[in-house]
Amino acid sequence: MLKDPENNFSSQAHVTKDEGFEGGICVSDIRSKIGISQSTTSQYLTILLQSGLVEMKRIGQWTYYRRNEETMKKLEKYIGLKI
Repeated sequence: MLKDPENNFSSQAHVTKDEGFEGGICVSDIRSKIGISQSTTSQYLTILLQSGLVEMKRIGQWTYYRRNEETMKKLEKYIGLKI
């Protein structure tokens, strides 16, 4: 879902280029989309953040996540698959 946020989330859910974190999705919208609890969503996103697979930014009271494309490219090269 984070690979293609424009097609997987409403336009209100993701950050625009003007806001400085293009493609970032609000954690509450991620939680709603995958249908699990907020605490479980946060735990999973924390693991992905610690592994470098996603990036996070707070904008006001909201927290946004997006794929770390640099890390994804390295992972793709390492495992030999397009992800």
